[in-house]
Amino acid sequence: MNQQRMKELIEQHIAAEMAGDTAGAVSVYTDDVEHEVIGSPTGPVHGPAAAQGFYDHLITDLHTEQMIPKREQYGEDFCVVEHDATCVVKGAFMGIPGQGRRVTFRMLHVWDFKDDGISREQVWLDGAAIAAQLTAP
Repeated sequence: MNQQRMKELIEQHIAAEMAGDTAGAVSVYTDDVEHEVIGSPTGPVHGPAAAQGFYDHLITDLHTEQMIPKREQYGEDFCVVEHDATCVVKGAFMGIPGQGRRVTFRMLHVWDFKDDGISREQVWLDGAAIAAQLTAP
């Protein structure tokens, strides 16, 4: 898959996620997608329905205001993107009540592609920065 197509799929996914459109967010996934937020107690989930369940829960707790790409690296069938994210935590994030606080943190996405879709999404978060902001007086 070429870099432009990967970028289109990623942008479509992120735009849908930020809009709260969980069905749209997973519409770019392959049928056998693996989705994982590293450190999540659920571990990786498999298939668009399971991934959508993850996003359905996520958007009740978190509203992403910005996700700004800082660095991108592309391979033949993968892409790694570092983002600066700004979110409002409506519920709990990482088990910490958000109380409507805004948090900013670095995020690393690793995407794999096949059959004109995203076949794997792995998300790495700066949990220390998130926890510090949510527990600050």
